[in-house]
Amino acid sequence: MSLAQIIVTLSGLALSVFVIWFFFFSHKKQFQADANEQGLQEVNIKVKGGYEPDVIAITAGKPVRLNFFREEAVDCSEQVILPDFKKSAFLPPFETVSIEFTPEKPGEYDFTCAMGMLRGKLIVQ
Repeated sequence: MSLAQIIVTLSGLALSVFVIWFFFFSHKKQFQADANEQGLQEVNIKVKGGYEPDVIAITAGKPVRLNFFREEAVDCSEQVILPDFKKSAFLPPFETVSIEFTPEKPGEYDFTCAMGMLRGKLIVQ
């Protein structure tokens, strides 16, 4: 085996390990929503190539307001869908759009763009 073959093999192995780590073992930072004095849990979410924050912890049984601010005009991010809560909204560029609901049951619930490429998660505790 030549030196070039060894280098290519080791590089491929290192890249494979990185991909496995990135998709299966790197943990995203979770944002904890706090309730205001009226009990409303409010979270501001920036939409630009994804959702930030994209993992949000909220409390079951308390109302939630998600404020989406879209900082781009890309077609993929023009709509957000929360299928488990039967909510969706059109997001005009450079405007804030709010979605309100009250999660009743603990669990993990996804929110996505219409194409499913941008993804976020609500963790109801």
